[in-house]
Amino acid sequence: MPASTIKLIAGLGNVGPKYAGSRHNCGCDLLFALADQYRIALNEEKRFFGCVGRGLIEGSEVRLVFPTTLMNLSGQSVGALCTFYRIAPEELLVLHDEMDLPPGSVRLKFGGGLAGHNGLKSIAASLGGKQNFYRLRLGIGKPAPGDVISFVLGRPAPRERSLIEEAQEHALSGISLLFKQGPEKAASFINSFKPNQFQEV
Repeated sequence: MPASTIKLIAGLGNVGPKYAGSRHNCGCDLLFALADQYRIALNEEKRFFGCVGRGLIEGSEVRLVFPTTLMNLSGQSVGALCTFYRIAPEELLVLHDEMDLPPGSVRLKFGGGLAGHNGLKSIAASLGGKQNFYRLRLGIGKPAPGDVISFVLGRPAPRERSLIEEAQEHALSGISLLFKQGPEKAASFINSFKPNQFQEV
């Protein structure tokens, strides 16, 4: 019996070379790495406003989606998939960047607030205002006051990038554990992560 009930994983970001490697694209970068690891092909499906794939993660069938709308309209894609395939909010995992966490941090949580993240707001709205879905939050740190847009759409400095990539690698192992042993074990593993660079003297 599968440990996880997750049926859809959405990785948030913006489309195009202008946004490639940006802080705001951490979620879709992780989704693409997950798709590569489990050999799940992502193909554009206009009816779902995104690139969609279906495959197995640790023996459980799951769909992956990268919404190709702007980040702020991610709910168009996620909502369409949830409606068509009858996926409940609690069967959804969203991968996204998180300003409230420093680079190199990663957290798995269920429900709770949206922390002002427009992609999450759009998804919650598409689910009838429900916020009871899983989120995997990748820390990008806080910008200077009044600099939010240029910060999230900008590319991290090399050390920040290294920390974020280390957290993404850990998150991949955590998603595997989620499907093998369920959300409690996965959250314990993911949320206790500290990058190697934080251990340096």
